[in-house]
Amino acid sequence: QNWTRGMSYCLHSESHLDTGPIYVRENGKLHVVNQGAGGIQNVTPKTRPFRLFSRGFSVELCMNREDDRARRQRTDHFIFTYTKEGNLRYSAKSLFSLVLGYISDNVDHIDSLIGFPEQIAEKLFSAAEARQKFTEPVTGLRALQKFTEAYGNLVLCSLCLRNRYLVISEKLEEIKSFRELTCLDLSCCKLGDEHELLEHLTKDALSSVKRLLLKDNSLSDAGLRRMTAPVRVLKKGLENLLVLDLSCNPKITDVGIGYLLSFKKLNCLDISGTGLKDVNAVIKRIQMQIGLVHSKVPLKEFDHSNCKTEGWAEQTVLQWEQAVMEAIKPQDNLRSRTAALHFYGKTHRIEEVVKCKLVEAETKASGNLQFYKEKVQNCHLPLKKEVAGSHELKNNKKRALAEHERERTSKQKHLCLTVEDWDLLNTY
Repeated sequence: QNWTRGMSYCLHSESHLDTGPIYVRENGKLHVVNQGAGGIQNVTPKTRPFRLFSRGFSVELCMNREDDRARRQRTDHFIFTYTKEGNLRYSAKSLFSLVLGYISDNVDHIDSLIGFPEQIAEKLFSAAEARQKFTEPVTGLRALQKFTEAYGNLVLCSLCLRNRYLVISEKLEEIKSFRELTCLDLSCCKLGDEHELLEHLTKDALSSVKRLLLKDNSLSDAGLRRMTAPVRVLKKGLENLLVLDLSCNPKITDVGIGYLLSFKKLNCLDISGTGLKDVNAVIKRIQMQIGLVHSKVPLKEFDHSNCKTEGWAEQTVLQWEQAVMEAIKPQDNLRSRTAALHFYGKTHRIEEVVKCKLVEAETKASGNLQFYKEKVQNCHLPLKKEVAGSHELKNNKKRALAEHERERTSKQKHLCLTVEDWDLLNTY
């Protein structure tokens, strides 16, 4: 009893502390201390539910606003259509489309696509392209590299960047990620000899290029020496090149043309508008060492209309171009500045346009310096009248009299055959 009274007194003295009920075991029974009366009640304790938090505790769920926006932009899991009666009808999307959308949203986290089916990979690329995943600065490059490493020329086999220098400067790393290109048009981009993209042309990733158009790029003999070094020394690089356009590059001289003689597989070459000193000597040298014949009429291969961007990433390149054009739009507000320059008697110089006009004028004055192989002449027909082409063929035949005589005699033999002879031959 004295012990229980002392405990009761202690509880009364520290009543400001909420310790809760206290249980005391006495004589094998459990008693609860009654704090109000100061005694012990022999009552079986009631089980209290366990509470991790107090009754006044509350939790407020806050979602990230950026994630909320991303979820709002996503399409729902249902497809809404209308019936003939005009009623709204919805159907659930397929599991394949849902999974495809989820993977395309996280395409930059893919480790590898090597060995993945091409049909599904093309749909995955289109889904990621529709979400403009390849236009993002860092993640877009990483995702594009996964596709180019696995599928090569299926992603892009032909790339036309004619007069798109801003796209090259903004998306250089993405352009360098393309592999196994067969056609590359970099005309009118003013790249120069030191550009990183020209150095990339000599890598093994672009050894499959067969058609290269470098018209009006401010190239010189030094640039041609670097571009042809792997072919001349290591037999690598642009060894499979068939068509090469180096027109409108006035800094290329007779020395630079000598570097092009390492391209033994060339079928068409355009060096119009270059700074050649002895044109006749260059023409003879090209004909003797590569076997290309000078054409007096423009060839269809250098029309630049056949070169187009083809592959899965065709729309991706267009998205890059649109993004660059939208970034240039704020410069339209500078009209007041140009007006002030005109007021003070100053004119805005546009050097690039003037240079292009001068180069084109020099090209027309000097004439076309386009070359082709006689064996593949039927595949590269001229653009002008066929009469001029026939005269050129006749002149070439006169140079090789023996071959001409053989062809004429063979034709006469064929003409001497009658209908009965042809029927007899067909029976065999």
